[in-house]
Amino acid sequence: MANYSYMMNVEDIANELGCSKSHAYKIVKDLNKELEEQGYITMAGRIPRAFWAKKMYGYELSVS
Repeated sequence: MANYSYMMNVEDIANELGCSKSHAYKIVKDLNKELEEQGYITMAGRIPRAFWAKKMYGYELSVS
């Protein structure tokens, strides 16, 4: 579990979706806007892996 990264960056998103980095930046920007509207603190170019899993696949990650 030492290699688990809580946050995903644009490159991770682009690799997972097989899209360009510019498209991945747009996705991350939109997801960060949604998080901000819910009152969360965000980081430009990064999103929480658990939020990504919930939005893209509809399930919650649990890290033990």
